[in-house]
Amino acid sequence: MSSLYNISCFAAGLAGNVFALALFLSPVPTFKRVLKAKSTERFDGLPYLLSLLNCCICLWYGLPWVSDGGRTLVATVNGTGALFQLAYISLFIFYADSRSTRVKIMGLLVLEAFVFALIAHASIAFFDQPLRQLFVGSVSMASLICMSASPLAVMGLVIRTECVEFMPFYLSLSTFLMSASFAMYGLLLHDFFIYFPNGIGVILGAMQLVLYAYYSRKWKASESSAPLLA
Repeated sequence: MSSLYNISCFAAGLAGNVFALALFLSPVPTFKRVLKAKSTERFDGLPYLLSLLNCCICLWYGLPWVSDGGRTLVATVNGTGALFQLAYISLFIFYADSRSTRVKIMGLLVLEAFVFALIAHASIAFFDQPLRQLFVGSVSMASLICMSASPLAVMGLVIRTECVEFMPFYLSLSTFLMSASFAMYGLLLHDFFIYFPNGIGVILGAMQLVLYAYYSRKWKASESSAPLLA
């Protein structure tokens, strides 16, 4: 029974890592365009900075001296995510259109490093277990909920425009499957700081898929009924 439980935990966490990889790779087309144009054009670097901070905090939570027994698959997925975000930010800095943009992104990156260092130091210096896990878990949960809520703006845009062009199906599906996998992983480990924010991610991911199913039909119908130019 114990081995079945361990296998189930590992399978859920591994599935979450696989689906998260699809999310981490989703900006690749954007940066292919940046590399081709040798310019960041009007793209915003802030989402990658926020994703990096989220990954670093969740990586810290997954380490054995923070979480009781460690959360290895949480650490691996967020370590991988942090490397991807660093690569994207480096490209953004290198191809920034202006010196002011470059300085701004680098300044925010330094500030982010300071914030993470402060959280990590405070967790070690001022808290022993189980309060350390409670402190870092609360911060990581707040960060994850903020990241999960970020698609709300896109969902609002879809409803207003009745167009799913800016909400790719496979990105929404990957978000839903990753959140579902880690929600299950958290439930199996009885870890509130994992299953609660990912449970919210499941709800928001399902809402995106429902919106896509509803508005994609309307969008395709409007495209097919559009008059052809002479």
